[in-house]
Amino acid sequence: MSPRPDPPEVDRIAAGRAAVAARQARAAVKNAIASRSRSALDAAQVGWADASSAEAGMRVRELLTSIPGLGPTRVAKTLADLEISDKKRVGGLGNRQRVKLHDYLQRREGDAPAHLVVLAGPTAVGKGTVSGYIRDNYPDVHISVSATTRSPRPGEVDGVHYYFVDDAEFDRKIAAGELLEWATVHNSYRYGTPRPPIDLALQEGRSVLLEIDLQGARLVRAAMPEARLVFLLPPTWEELVRRLIGRGTESPAEQQRRLATARVELAAQDEFDYKVVNHEVSQAAQEVVDLMAVSAPYSA
Repeated sequence: MSPRPDPPEVDRIAAGRAAVAARQARAAVKNAIASRSRSALDAAQVGWADASSAEAGMRVRELLTSIPGLGPTRVAKTLADLEISDKKRVGGLGNRQRVKLHDYLQRREGDAPAHLVVLAGPTAVGKGTVSGYIRDNYPDVHISVSATTRSPRPGEVDGVHYYFVDDAEFDRKIAAGELLEWATVHNSYRYGTPRPPIDLALQEGRSVLLEIDLQGARLVRAAMPEARLVFLLPPTWEELVRRLIGRGTESPAEQQRRLATARVELAAQDEFDYKVVNHEVSQAAQEVVDLMAVSAPYSA
């Protein structure tokens, strides 16, 4: 058999331009979904109606990843739940798969409520770093700002990291019923969670992240049983010790006291709904954000 002749140069150029145009069209669809100017369900329905459309040529994985708050970890689990291959394109789905994807997107986009997610864990595990990463990289998430009677640490900003108040103001908030929970931490300072901003954000359909200690998480569970409690774990105990000592913000005696407290806190991890290991900050943050948007039928 003689070798197949190369296509004319003009055909190669035309094919290249068509491929670029197709990629640009798919990117435009993904951007529209990410900006919420278009729903993923609408894109899927267009793909099923027109096999030549950019929507039909998208992989289902691309479609789901475009949805705000739905990261790679949650997408992989959702595809497995829906029994859809990672390589499957929207236009190539069978009828049964189309129905399952349609129902999932309809539930997620139409009925999925906003959630209060409570992030807790032992001292020095990186709760503040993870919540800070979410604050800086996921603007759709409302970060609850706690009130505290302790003084600011270097770099902390009032109203961003905490509301720094004196004991008299803290007492006033308690008396006025403005705190969802409050507690004395490490036998020294008081911390509390202002409730009105949380209620307002949830009413507006925005999920809320509350970074808090173990005592506070238990009080929030009692006050709002629908809250999702996430326990942040260190990769190893040795890594937790290294992080605590390495930050250099406590005296040696205080470090030992906090490590003793951390052992007690780690023993409470099974009280929580989810566990996330803080191997790497961005990945841990993504896993926490994923838990804010997942609808009940496909929860972890």
